[in-house]
Amino acid sequence: MQPHVANIFIDIIPDMCFVVSAERVVLAYNRRAREVLGLPEAPDREIPFYDLLTDDSPRPLLPVLRTMDGAPEAEVRFRAPDGRVVDALLAIRKIRGPEKEFLYVIARDVSEAKKKELDLLRFSNVVHYTVNPIQITDARGRMIYVNPAFEKATGYSKEELIGANPNMISSHKYPREFWGRIWAKINAGDVWTGEVENRRKDGRPIYTQLLISPIIDTDGRVVGFLGSHRDITRQKQLEQQLMHSQKMESMGTLAAGIAHEVGNPLASISSIVQVIQRTTGEDYTREKLALVESQVRRITKIIRDLVDFSRPSNYQLQPTDLVKVLQESVEIVKLGKKAKAVTFSVTVGDELPLLSLVPDQISQVFINILLNAVDSTGGRPGKVDIEVDRDEESARIRVADNGCGITEENLTKVFEPFFTTKRVGEGTGMGLWVSYGIVKSFRGDITVQSRQGEGTCFTILLPLNQKEMENG
Repeated sequence: MQPHVANIFIDIIPDMCFVVSAERVVLAYNRRAREVLGLPEAPDREIPFYDLLTDDSPRPLLPVLRTMDGAPEAEVRFRAPDGRVVDALLAIRKIRGPEKEFLYVIARDVSEAKKKELDLLRFSNVVHYTVNPIQITDARGRMIYVNPAFEKATGYSKEELIGANPNMISSHKYPREFWGRIWAKINAGDVWTGEVENRRKDGRPIYTQLLISPIIDTDGRVVGFLGSHRDITRQKQLEQQLMHSQKMESMGTLAAGIAHEVGNPLASISSIVQVIQRTTGEDYTREKLALVESQVRRITKIIRDLVDFSRPSNYQLQPTDLVKVLQESVEIVKLGKKAKAVTFSVTVGDELPLLSLVPDQISQVFINILLNAVDSTGGRPGKVDIEVDRDEESARIRVADNGCGITEENLTKVFEPFFTTKRVGEGTGMGLWVSYGIVKSFRGDITVQSRQGEGTCFTILLPLNQKEMENG
Protein backbone atom coordinates (compact mmCIF):
# COMPACT_ATOMS: atom_id res chain seq x y z
CA MET A 1 0.00 0.00 0.00
CA GLN A 2 1.37 3.38 -0.99
CA PRO A 3 2.05 5.88 1.84
CA HIS A 4 -0.51 8.40 0.64
CA VAL A 5 -3.11 5.64 0.42
CA ALA A 6 -2.34 4.68 4.03
CA ASN A 7 -2.72 8.31 5.10
CA ILE A 8 -6.09 8.53 3.40
CA PHE A 9 -7.16 5.34 5.13
CA ILE A 10 -6.37 6.51 8.66
CA ASP A 11 -7.71 10.01 7.96
CA ILE A 12 -11.23 8.65 7.47
CA ILE A 13 -11.18 6.91 10.86
CA PRO A 14 -13.32 8.97 13.33
CA ASP A 15 -10.98 8.27 16.27
CA MET A 16 -7.54 9.75 16.83
CA CYS A 17 -4.85 7.46 15.37
CA PHE A 18 -1.09 7.47 15.94
CA VAL A 19 1.84 5.48 14.62
CA VAL A 20 4.37 5.26 17.45
CA SER A 21 7.92 3.92 17.38
CA ALA A 22 9.33 1.48 19.88
CA GLU A 23 10.90 4.52 21.57
CA ARG A 24 7.36 6.00 22.04
CA VAL A 25 7.92 8.76 19.47
CA VAL A 26 4.97 9.75 17.27
CA LEU A 27 5.78 9.11 13.62
CA ALA A 28 2.38 9.83 12.06
CA TYR A 29 -1.21 10.69 12.99
CA ASN A 30 -4.55 11.23 11.30
CA ARG A 31 -6.80 14.22 10.64
CA ARG A 32 -8.86 13.69 13.80
CA ALA A 33 -5.70 13.85 15.95
CA ARG A 34 -4.65 17.06 14.22
CA GLU A 35 -8.08 18.64 14.82
CA VAL A 36 -8.35 17.67 18.47
CA LEU A 37 -4.75 18.23 19.58
CA GLY A 38 -3.77 21.07 17.22
CA LEU A 39 -0.92 19.13 15.63
CA PRO A 40 0.76 20.26 12.38
CA GLU A 41 -0.10 18.63 9.06
CA ALA A 42 2.90 16.32 9.45
CA PRO A 43 5.39 15.88 12.30
CA ASP A 44 8.01 18.65 11.92
CA ARG A 45 9.90 17.64 15.04
CA GLU A 46 10.26 14.67 17.32
CA ILE A 47 7.02 14.35 19.34
CA PRO A 48 7.22 11.96 22.31
CA PHE A 49 3.80 10.35 22.69
CA TYR A 50 3.67 11.09 26.41
CA ASP A 51 4.18 14.84 25.72
CA LEU A 52 0.66 14.88 24.24
CA LEU A 53 -0.78 13.89 27.62
CA THR A 54 -1.65 16.08 30.63
CA ASP A 55 0.74 16.08 33.58
CA ASP A 56 -1.67 14.02 35.71
CA SER A 57 -2.56 11.53 32.98
CA PRO A 58 -1.73 7.84 33.39
CA ARG A 59 1.21 6.80 31.16
CA PRO A 60 0.55 3.23 30.09
CA LEU A 61 3.48 1.04 29.12
CA LEU A 62 2.69 0.75 25.45
CA PRO A 63 5.15 -2.06 24.64
CA VAL A 64 3.78 -4.11 27.52
CA LEU A 65 0.18 -3.56 26.44
CA ARG A 66 0.91 -4.63 22.90
CA THR A 67 2.28 -8.00 24.02
CA MET A 68 -0.95 -8.96 25.79
CA ASP A 69 -3.49 -11.19 24.14
CA GLY A 70 -6.68 -9.78 22.67
CA ALA A 71 -7.15 -6.02 22.42
CA PRO A 72 -5.60 -4.39 25.51
CA GLU A 73 -6.87 -0.91 26.47
CA ALA A 74 -5.81 1.93 28.73
CA GLU A 75 -7.28 5.32 29.71
CA VAL A 76 -5.30 8.53 29.20
CA ARG A 77 -5.93 12.27 29.18
CA PHE A 78 -4.76 14.37 26.20
CA ARG A 79 -4.10 18.11 26.40
CA ALA A 80 -5.89 20.21 23.74
CA PRO A 81 -4.41 23.59 22.62
CA ASP A 82 -7.17 25.53 24.38
CA GLY A 83 -6.36 23.82 27.69
CA ARG A 84 -9.29 21.45 27.46
CA VAL A 85 -8.71 17.91 28.70
CA VAL A 86 -9.69 15.11 26.32
CA ASP A 87 -10.33 11.77 27.98
CA ALA A 88 -9.49 8.89 25.66
CA LEU A 89 -9.47 5.12 25.65
CA LEU A 90 -6.41 3.61 23.94
CA ALA A 91 -6.44 0.45 21.85
CA ILE A 92 -2.96 -0.66 20.75
CA ARG A 93 -1.98 -2.87 17.82
CA LYS A 94 1.44 -4.10 16.72
CA ILE A 95 2.66 -3.27 13.20
CA ARG A 96 5.60 -5.30 11.90
CA GLY A 97 7.70 -3.47 9.34
CA PRO A 98 10.54 -4.79 7.16
CA GLU A 99 13.11 -3.95 9.80
CA LYS A 100 11.25 -2.58 12.84
CA GLU A 101 8.07 -2.98 14.81
CA PHE A 102 5.70 -0.07 15.34
CA LEU A 103 2.68 0.52 17.53
CA TYR A 104 -0.63 1.54 16.00
CA VAL A 105 -2.52 3.48 18.72
CA ILE A 106 -6.21 4.25 18.37
CA ALA A 107 -7.48 6.86 20.88
CA ARG A 108 -11.26 6.99 21.22
CA ASP A 109 -12.54 10.28 22.67
CA VAL A 110 -14.68 9.37 25.70
CA SER A 111 -14.85 12.90 27.15
CA GLU A 112 -18.60 13.19 26.62
CA ALA A 113 -19.21 9.73 28.04
CA LYS A 114 -17.04 10.56 31.07
CA LYS A 115 -18.94 13.82 31.55
CA LYS A 116 -22.25 11.96 31.45
CA GLU A 117 -20.83 9.39 33.84
CA LEU A 118 -19.71 12.16 36.22
CA ASP A 119 -23.06 13.93 35.93
CA LEU A 120 -24.82 10.65 36.67
CA LEU A 121 -22.55 10.04 39.67
CA ARG A 122 -23.25 13.52 41.01
CA PHE A 123 -26.98 13.08 40.46
CA SER A 124 -26.99 9.67 42.13
CA ASN A 125 -25.10 11.07 45.14
CA VAL A 126 -27.52 13.98 45.44
CA VAL A 127 -30.50 11.62 45.23
CA HIS A 128 -28.97 9.08 47.60
CA TYR A 129 -27.97 11.50 50.34
CA THR A 130 -30.76 14.07 50.16
CA VAL A 131 -32.97 14.39 53.24
CA ASN A 132 -36.06 14.15 51.03
CA PRO A 133 -37.47 10.64 50.46
CA ILE A 134 -36.89 9.63 46.82
CA GLN A 135 -38.26 6.65 44.89
CA ILE A 136 -37.71 5.66 41.25
CA THR A 137 -40.05 3.25 39.47
CA ASP A 138 -40.10 1.56 36.10
CA ALA A 139 -42.76 2.36 33.49
CA ARG A 140 -45.17 -0.08 35.18
CA GLY A 141 -44.80 1.67 38.52
CA ARG A 142 -42.66 -0.97 40.25
CA MET A 143 -40.01 0.53 42.53
CA ILE A 144 -36.46 0.00 41.30
CA TYR A 145 -34.69 2.43 43.66
CA VAL A 146 -35.33 4.10 47.02
CA ASN A 147 -32.91 6.29 48.94
CA PRO A 148 -32.16 5.93 52.69
CA ALA A 149 -34.48 8.85 53.52
CA PHE A 150 -37.38 6.94 51.90
CA GLU A 151 -36.57 3.86 53.99
CA LYS A 152 -36.46 5.98 57.16
CA ALA A 153 -39.69 7.81 56.37
CA THR A 154 -41.71 4.67 55.56
CA GLY A 155 -40.17 2.24 58.03
CA TYR A 156 -39.65 -0.32 55.25
CA SER A 157 -36.24 -1.65 54.21
CA LYS A 158 -34.88 -1.37 50.68
CA GLU A 159 -35.29 -5.13 50.27
CA GLU A 160 -39.00 -4.88 51.09
CA LEU A 161 -39.57 -1.94 48.73
CA ILE A 162 -37.64 -2.86 45.57
CA GLY A 163 -39.94 -4.57 43.10
CA ALA A 164 -43.07 -3.61 45.02
CA ASN A 165 -45.85 -1.29 43.93
CA PRO A 166 -45.89 2.11 45.70
CA ASN A 167 -49.42 1.39 46.89
CA MET A 168 -47.87 -0.74 49.66
CA ILE A 169 -47.46 2.54 51.60
CA SER A 170 -50.81 3.97 50.48
CA SER A 171 -53.32 5.20 53.05
CA HIS A 172 -56.10 3.99 50.71
CA LYS A 173 -57.94 7.25 51.32
CA TYR A 174 -58.01 8.32 47.68
CA PRO A 175 -60.44 6.96 45.05
CA ARG A 176 -59.26 5.22 41.86
CA GLU A 177 -60.22 8.29 39.86
CA PHE A 178 -57.65 10.35 41.81
CA TRP A 179 -54.76 8.05 40.88
CA GLY A 180 -56.17 7.56 37.38
CA ARG A 181 -55.85 11.29 36.69
CA ILE A 182 -52.27 11.26 37.99
CA TRP A 183 -51.28 8.29 35.81
CA ALA A 184 -52.81 9.92 32.75
CA LYS A 185 -50.81 13.09 33.38
CA ILE A 186 -47.39 11.51 34.04
CA ASN A 187 -47.76 8.94 31.23
CA ALA A 188 -48.24 11.91 28.91
CA GLY A 189 -44.81 13.16 29.99
CA ASP A 190 -46.06 15.87 32.37
CA VAL A 191 -44.99 16.49 35.97
CA TRP A 192 -47.56 16.08 38.77
CA THR A 193 -47.33 17.76 42.18
CA GLY A 194 -49.69 17.50 45.10
CA GLU A 195 -50.16 16.60 48.74
CA VAL A 196 -50.72 12.96 49.69
CA GLU A 197 -51.15 10.91 52.84
CA ASN A 198 -49.38 7.56 53.10
CA ARG A 199 -48.82 5.02 55.87
CA ARG A 200 -45.63 3.89 57.57
CA LYS A 201 -45.00 0.22 58.15
CA ASP A 202 -46.23 0.66 61.75
CA GLY A 203 -49.46 2.24 60.51
CA ARG A 204 -48.69 5.85 61.41
CA PRO A 205 -49.59 8.44 58.77
CA ILE A 206 -47.02 10.27 56.63
CA TYR A 207 -48.01 13.51 54.92
CA THR A 208 -45.81 14.57 52.01
CA GLN A 209 -45.69 17.13 49.24
CA LEU A 210 -45.12 14.76 46.30
CA LEU A 211 -43.60 15.55 42.90
CA ILE A 212 -43.75 12.81 40.26
CA SER A 213 -41.56 13.42 37.22
CA PRO A 214 -41.54 11.08 34.19
CA ILE A 215 -38.17 9.72 33.03
CA ILE A 216 -38.02 9.96 29.22
CA ASP A 217 -35.49 8.23 26.94
CA THR A 218 -33.91 9.61 23.78
CA ASP A 219 -36.84 8.34 21.70
CA GLY A 220 -39.32 10.32 23.78
CA ARG A 221 -40.76 7.27 25.55
CA VAL A 222 -41.61 7.26 29.26
CA VAL A 223 -39.39 4.56 30.78
CA GLY A 224 -39.93 5.30 34.46
CA PHE A 225 -40.87 7.84 37.10
CA LEU A 226 -39.05 9.72 39.86
CA GLY A 227 -41.07 10.51 42.96
CA SER A 228 -39.68 13.17 45.29
CA HIS A 229 -41.38 13.59 48.68
CA ARG A 230 -41.11 16.52 51.07
CA ASP A 231 -42.20 15.35 54.51
CA ILE A 232 -44.80 17.72 55.97
CA THR A 233 -46.04 15.37 58.72
CA ARG A 234 -44.83 17.64 61.51
CA GLN A 235 -46.43 20.63 59.81
CA LYS A 236 -49.73 18.74 59.59
CA GLN A 237 -49.53 17.78 63.24
CA LEU A 238 -48.94 21.40 64.24
CA GLU A 239 -51.89 22.50 62.08
CA GLN A 240 -54.11 19.90 63.75
CA GLN A 241 -52.91 20.98 67.20
CA LEU A 242 -53.66 24.61 66.32
CA MET A 243 -57.14 23.74 65.09
CA HIS A 244 -57.71 21.65 68.21
CA SER A 245 -56.54 24.50 70.45
CA GLN A 246 -58.84 26.91 68.63
CA LYS A 247 -61.70 24.46 69.07
CA MET A 248 -60.91 24.18 72.79
CA GLU A 249 -60.84 27.97 73.07
CA SER A 250 -64.26 28.18 71.43
CA MET A 251 -65.61 25.48 73.72
CA GLY A 252 -64.29 27.39 76.72
CA THR A 253 -66.26 30.46 75.67
CA LEU A 254 -69.32 28.28 75.15
CA ALA A 255 -68.84 26.67 78.58
CA ALA A 256 -68.99 30.03 80.31
CA GLY A 257 -72.29 30.76 78.55
CA ILE A 258 -73.73 27.36 79.44
CA ALA A 259 -72.79 27.82 83.09
CA HIS A 260 -74.68 31.12 83.18
CA GLU A 261 -77.74 30.09 81.16
CA VAL A 262 -78.18 26.61 82.64
CA GLY A 263 -76.73 27.02 86.13
CA ASN A 264 -79.36 29.45 87.40
CA PRO A 265 -82.40 27.38 86.29
CA LEU A 266 -80.80 24.27 87.78
CA ALA A 267 -80.38 26.05 91.12
CA SER A 268 -84.07 26.92 91.07
CA ILE A 269 -85.07 23.35 90.24
CA SER A 270 -82.83 22.00 93.02
CA SER A 271 -84.41 24.41 95.54
CA ILE A 272 -87.97 23.43 94.54
CA VAL A 273 -87.11 19.72 94.79
CA GLN A 274 -85.72 20.20 98.31
CA VAL A 275 -88.86 22.12 99.38
CA ILE A 276 -91.18 19.39 98.07
CA GLN A 277 -89.06 16.69 99.70
CA ARG A 278 -89.52 18.38 103.08
CA THR A 279 -93.30 18.82 102.67
CA THR A 280 -94.35 15.47 101.22
CA GLY A 281 -94.80 12.25 103.14
CA GLU A 282 -95.30 9.91 100.20
CA ASP A 283 -92.47 7.44 99.71
CA TYR A 284 -93.07 7.21 95.95
CA THR A 285 -92.81 10.99 95.59
CA ARG A 286 -89.68 11.13 97.74
CA GLU A 287 -88.08 8.37 95.64
CA LYS A 288 -88.72 10.16 92.36
CA LEU A 289 -87.60 13.52 93.77
CA ALA A 290 -84.35 11.89 94.92
CA LEU A 291 -83.82 10.71 91.35
CA VAL A 292 -84.44 14.23 90.04
CA GLU A 293 -82.03 15.64 92.61
CA SER A 294 -79.27 13.15 91.63
CA GLN A 295 -79.65 14.12 87.96
CA VAL A 296 -79.49 17.81 88.86
CA ARG A 297 -76.24 17.13 90.76
CA ARG A 298 -74.88 15.25 87.73
CA ILE A 299 -75.68 18.17 85.41
CA THR A 300 -74.21 20.62 87.93
CA LYS A 301 -70.97 18.63 88.04
CA ILE A 302 -70.71 18.69 84.24
CA ILE A 303 -71.20 22.46 84.24
CA ARG A 304 -68.60 22.86 86.98
CA ASP A 305 -66.11 20.81 84.92
CA LEU A 306 -66.85 22.99 81.91
CA VAL A 307 -66.27 26.14 83.89
CA ASP A 308 -63.06 24.78 85.45
CA PHE A 309 -61.78 24.04 81.98
CA SER A 310 -62.74 27.38 80.48
CA ARG A 311 -60.96 29.60 82.98
CA PRO A 312 -57.50 29.66 84.57
CA SER A 313 -57.17 27.60 87.70
CA ASN A 314 -57.79 29.43 90.96
CA TYR A 315 -55.89 26.81 92.91
CA GLN A 316 -52.52 27.68 94.36
CA LEU A 317 -49.41 26.25 92.70
CA GLN A 318 -47.14 24.47 95.13
CA PRO A 319 -44.00 22.30 94.98
CA THR A 320 -45.32 18.85 94.13
CA ASP A 321 -43.73 15.41 94.23
CA LEU A 322 -45.07 14.13 90.91
CA VAL A 323 -44.15 10.49 91.55
CA LYS A 324 -45.85 10.51 94.94
CA VAL A 325 -49.07 11.97 93.48
CA LEU A 326 -48.97 9.38 90.70
CA GLN A 327 -48.54 6.48 93.14
CA GLU A 328 -51.41 7.78 95.30
CA SER A 329 -53.61 8.01 92.20
CA VAL A 330 -52.79 4.42 91.29
CA GLU A 331 -53.76 3.26 94.81
CA ILE A 332 -57.08 5.10 94.53
CA VAL A 333 -57.91 3.51 91.17
CA LYS A 334 -56.97 0.05 92.50
CA LEU A 335 -59.88 0.29 94.95
CA GLY A 336 -62.43 0.17 92.11
CA LYS A 337 -64.30 -3.05 91.41
CA LYS A 338 -63.22 -3.15 87.75
CA ALA A 339 -59.56 -2.80 88.73
CA LYS A 340 -59.41 -6.07 90.70
CA ALA A 341 -58.27 -8.05 87.63
CA VAL A 342 -55.81 -5.38 86.46
CA THR A 343 -52.08 -5.41 87.28
CA PHE A 344 -50.44 -2.02 87.72
CA SER A 345 -46.70 -1.38 87.46
CA VAL A 346 -44.90 1.91 88.06
CA THR A 347 -41.34 2.39 86.78
CA VAL A 348 -39.43 5.54 87.71
CA GLY A 349 -36.24 6.49 85.84
CA ASP A 350 -34.19 9.55 86.73
CA GLU A 351 -35.12 11.43 89.88
CA LEU A 352 -37.46 14.37 89.28
CA PRO A 353 -37.28 17.74 91.01
CA LEU A 354 -40.36 19.12 92.74
CA LEU A 355 -42.68 20.68 90.15
CA SER A 356 -44.92 23.70 90.69
CA LEU A 357 -48.35 22.11 90.19
CA VAL A 358 -51.77 21.91 91.78
CA PRO A 359 -51.64 18.44 93.38
CA ASP A 360 -55.41 17.84 93.27
CA GLN A 361 -55.58 18.79 89.60
CA ILE A 362 -52.66 16.66 88.41
CA SER A 363 -54.07 13.80 90.50
CA GLN A 364 -57.39 14.25 88.67
CA VAL A 365 -55.53 13.90 85.35
CA PHE A 366 -53.84 10.67 86.45
CA ILE A 367 -57.05 9.19 87.82
CA ASN A 368 -59.01 10.02 84.65
CA ILE A 369 -56.42 8.33 82.44
CA LEU A 370 -56.01 5.33 84.75
CA LEU A 371 -59.79 4.81 84.95
CA ASN A 372 -59.99 4.85 81.15
CA ALA A 373 -57.19 2.27 81.04
CA VAL A 374 -59.09 0.04 83.47
CA ASP A 375 -62.34 0.44 81.51
CA SER A 376 -60.55 -0.56 78.30
CA THR A 377 -59.89 -4.04 79.72
CA GLY A 378 -63.65 -4.69 79.88
CA GLY A 379 -63.41 -6.49 83.22
CA ARG A 380 -60.91 -9.03 81.84
CA PRO A 381 -57.41 -9.55 83.29
CA GLY A 382 -55.19 -6.78 81.99
CA LYS A 383 -52.20 -4.65 82.80
CA VAL A 384 -51.38 -0.96 83.02
CA ASP A 385 -47.73 0.04 82.79
CA ILE A 386 -46.75 3.51 84.03
CA GLU A 387 -43.29 4.88 83.24
CA VAL A 388 -41.81 8.13 84.56
CA ASP A 389 -38.63 9.63 83.14
CA ARG A 390 -37.22 12.98 82.12
CA ASP A 391 -34.96 14.85 79.73
CA GLU A 392 -33.38 18.27 80.07
CA GLU A 393 -36.67 20.11 79.56
CA SER A 394 -39.59 17.90 80.58
CA ALA A 395 -40.87 15.20 82.85
CA ARG A 396 -42.56 12.42 80.86
CA ILE A 397 -45.31 10.14 82.17
CA ARG A 398 -46.45 7.26 79.95
CA VAL A 399 -49.56 5.26 80.83
CA ALA A 400 -49.93 2.20 78.57
CA ASP A 401 -52.64 -0.47 78.76
CA ASN A 402 -53.29 -3.66 76.80
CA GLY A 403 -57.00 -3.04 76.49
CA CYS A 404 -59.33 -2.82 73.50
CA GLY A 405 -57.62 0.22 71.98
CA ILE A 406 -59.22 3.12 70.12
CA THR A 407 -60.27 3.15 66.49
CA GLU A 408 -58.46 5.50 64.14
CA GLU A 409 -61.71 7.37 63.57
CA ASN A 410 -62.15 8.05 67.30
CA LEU A 411 -58.49 8.71 68.11
CA THR A 412 -58.70 12.35 67.02
CA LYS A 413 -61.79 12.94 69.18
CA VAL A 414 -60.73 11.65 72.61
CA PHE A 415 -59.94 15.12 73.98
CA GLU A 416 -63.20 16.65 72.76
CA PRO A 417 -65.92 17.46 75.33
CA PHE A 418 -68.82 15.01 75.71
CA PHE A 419 -67.14 12.46 73.46
CA THR A 420 -67.28 8.95 74.89
CA THR A 421 -67.51 5.41 73.56
CA LYS A 422 -69.03 4.17 76.81
CA ARG A 423 -72.69 3.30 77.14
CA VAL A 424 -75.19 5.93 78.26
CA GLY A 425 -74.85 6.63 81.96
CA GLU A 426 -71.32 5.19 82.25
CA GLY A 427 -69.41 8.33 81.31
CA THR A 428 -69.94 11.99 80.54
CA GLY A 429 -67.09 12.34 78.02
CA MET A 430 -65.60 15.13 80.13
CA GLY A 431 -62.69 13.39 81.87
CA LEU A 432 -60.08 13.56 79.13
CA TRP A 433 -61.25 16.99 78.01
CA VAL A 434 -60.77 18.37 81.54
CA SER A 435 -57.42 16.53 81.80
CA TYR A 436 -56.30 18.16 78.56
CA GLY A 437 -57.16 21.60 79.95
CA ILE A 438 -55.33 20.95 83.22
CA VAL A 439 -52.13 19.77 81.52
CA LYS A 440 -52.21 22.73 79.11
CA SER A 441 -52.65 25.12 82.06
CA PHE A 442 -49.31 23.82 83.36
CA ARG A 443 -47.81 24.51 79.89
CA GLY A 444 -47.48 20.82 79.30
CA ASP A 445 -48.77 18.51 76.60
CA ILE A 446 -50.78 15.31 76.47
CA THR A 447 -50.93 12.94 73.49
CA VAL A 448 -52.37 9.53 72.79
CA GLN A 449 -51.35 6.62 70.60
CA SER A 450 -53.54 3.59 70.08
CA ARG A 451 -54.40 0.74 67.74
CA GLN A 452 -57.67 -1.10 67.96
CA GLY A 453 -57.24 -4.40 69.74
CA GLU A 454 -53.66 -3.63 70.80
CA GLY A 455 -54.00 -1.14 73.64
CA THR A 456 -53.53 2.58 74.24
CA CYS A 457 -50.70 4.78 75.50
CA PHE A 458 -51.17 8.29 76.92
CA THR A 459 -48.05 10.47 77.22
CA ILE A 460 -47.98 13.52 79.48
CA LEU A 461 -45.15 16.07 79.27
CA LEU A 462 -44.70 18.63 82.05
CA PRO A 463 -41.99 21.32 81.85
CA LEU A 464 -39.15 21.25 84.35
CA ASN A 465 -38.52 24.99 83.90
CA GLN A 466 -40.95 25.96 86.61
CA LYS A 467 -39.75 29.57 87.03
CA GLU A 468 -40.73 30.36 83.47
CA MET A 469 -44.14 28.80 84.07
CA GLU A 470 -44.73 30.67 87.30
CA ASN A 471 -43.72 33.99 85.73
CA GLY A 472 -45.74 33.38 82.56
